[in-house]
This record gives sequence, C-alpha cells and structure tokens, in this order.
Amino acid sequence: MSSVEENAKRVIEACAEAAVRSGRSAEDVTLVAASKMNPAENIRRAAAAGIKVFGENRVQEMKEKLAAGAYEGLSLHMIGHLQTNKVKDVVGSCELIHSVDSEKLMGRLSDRALEIGVCQPILLEVNVGGELSKSGVEPAALDELCAKAGDYPGIKVMGLMAIPPVEQNISKTLHYFEIMRKLFIDMSGKKYDNTDIYVLSMGMSADYQEAILAGANMVRVGTAIFGARNYGAGRA
Repeated sequence: MSSVEENAKRVIEACAEAAVRSGRSAEDVTLVAASKMNPAENIRRAAAAGIKVFGENRVQEMKEKLAAGAYEGLSLHMIGHLQTNKVKDVVGSCELIHSVDSEKLMGRLSDRALEIGVCQPILLEVNVGGELSKSGVEPAALDELCAKAGDYPGIKVMGLMAIPPVEQNISKTLHYFEIMRKLFIDMSGKKYDNTDIYVLSMGMSADYQEAILAGANMVRVGTAIFGARNYGAGRA
C-alpha cells in the first residue's frame, strides 16, 4: 500500500506534468489536498512531501485540526458547502473560501470580515451540471452574482469553482470543464468592484490532470493522496 508521502509526491508530479502539457509551468497550478476525515498526522505527512495547501469540507473538523496545530506554516482553504451560521468560524482562518453561491452568503462573509478587520478572498461556486443535489449558482446567474460583490467590501472574488457531475465517460466531464473554462475567460475579462478573477478551481482525484489540461489552475485532490475515506465506523 502506498504511503501518504508517496501518493503526495506522485500527485505533485502529475500536476506538474499536466501543467507543462497545457503550456504552463508547475508553479501555475495550485494543488489543494482535500483532507476531510484525515487526522493532523496525515496532513503533516503530506506537507512533508511538498504539499502546502489543504482544503477542509467541514467547519467543525477544521476547527479541531486548527486547535491541534495541523496547518501551522500551511495554507488552509474551505472547499465544502458553507452555512451562514458557520461564517464566524471560517472568515480569517481560511486563505480562500471556494463555495460561495449566494448574495446572502456574500453579505455574511463581508460583515464578519469587516468586523475582524480583514478582507476575505472567495471563489464563486458554479453548478455547472444543473444538479438539484448540489449547491452553486447557475451559469446564467453568475454575471449578476459577481456584480453584487461590489456591494460587499469585506470580500474579494478571486475566481470560480465547480464540481461537475460524476460521469463514467471522461468526454462528458471534459464538456463541463470546457463550459467552466469559457465562463472563466468571460468573467475574468469583465471589471467588477471587489473582484480579481484569476482562479479556476475544478478537478478532483479522478480527473485532476484532465482539468488542468482544460484550463484549471487549482485542483482539489483527496483520495489520490490520502486513500479512500472510511465513511463507516466513527462517523457521526
């Protein structure tokens, strides 16, 4: 069985290879290790292998790991769905919040950021597949939501994030990546207050290399680094 260190190095190398194939350098792509349900020790092992950015899905788990010093010297992102009542625990603790999909959440994040004297970078999550089971703004409403950022001085929109539908056929996944790439190019060419759109976050363990080739400059990889998660015993 491969170790976390071996897996991390393999994924780092694969990201770099895909970046070069897409006409960019390895430094142009940010690898976010999705560390949900992994202990602080696994985070330290992945960090020792060269990963410097980690993403958490659950606020309570994030708080526990922060208390354990798991992210010292590292960058922490919130990549999971964020409820408005959890905003106070995330703003100022996370370098980037990936999952903003409503004006209401924008407002809560901005209020909290202003309260503690910071500006919180965020990504807008796009429901690129139109799935009812997933959060995210519809592509047609993205422009309007991005324009609303100007009303909230405590946030700054840095880019877009998407989790495409799970597909057995990679060509279908590539179709969603292409939609996101076009949205990203369109939005990055527009000028809104409180925005500086340069991040396109898409691609996970099964398709992160394809996502990079399709234009992603940030990927979120969990299983390929830490192994399959145990959703059985010990889960609340």
